[in-house]
Amino acid sequence: MGRVALPAWLQPRYRKNAYLFIYYLIQFCGHSWIFTNMTVRFFSFGQDSMVDTFYAIGLVMRLCQSISLLELLHIYIGIESNHLLPRFLQLTERIIILFVVITSQEEVQEKYVVCVLFIFWNLLDMVRYTYSMLSVIGISYAVLTWLSQTLWMLIYPLCVLAEAFAIYQSLPYFESFGTYSTKLPFDVSIYFPYVLKIYLMMLFIGMYFTYSHLYSERRDVLRIFPMKKKKM
Repeated sequence: MGRVALPAWLQPRYRKNAYLFIYYLIQFCGHSWIFTNMTVRFFSFGQDSMVDTFYAIGLVMRLCQSISLLELLHIYIGIESNHLLPRFLQLTERIIILFVVITSQEEVQEKYVVCVLFIFWNLLDMVRYTYSMLSVIGISYAVLTWLSQTLWMLIYPLCVLAEAFAIYQSLPYFESFGTYSTKLPFDVSIYFPYVLKIYLMMLFIGMYFTYSHLYSERRDVLRIFPMKKKKM
């Protein structure tokens, strides 16, 4: 007897694409909500809205960034084609800044840099998740492909500068409150502001590595895309 063909919705490739589409859609909706909320609040309340950005959308932002850790699992098990280390560096940047630097210090949450940082993150993610979501179902647009592979060239360095500035502004509060600073056995102590200063230097090293990878990826994608259009 011949093998019975499985329905399309039971085939592994279909299930994988369906899962990725739903994941990208959830992320797109989350980041779109954040960006729309920030835009409406700014036009309604002006600069005053920037002060309480974290209080208004911080929960949704933390939820979106927490869910994004699934992308490391996607790459590891092979359902998403990407390099693990560059994505790991990008995600850890955001997790450290959002959860360690901003969330732990209420004084930092009121800084303008938090609003600026959230705008940069959401601009990148809305374009990236839109492109990824459509790619999963085989839809591609030249403008969107170019934008997803080009927007980061300006925004990503600005993100890193904003992250570094957020760390700089948080240092006095970590020094005065002693958050995360602790004493270990054998008279060893961890002074967290020193850890942040070390991480500040590593942030720019990681930016160079990530930027180089993204530029190489951009070159490959934009070289292949015209060939795909000709075949179509």
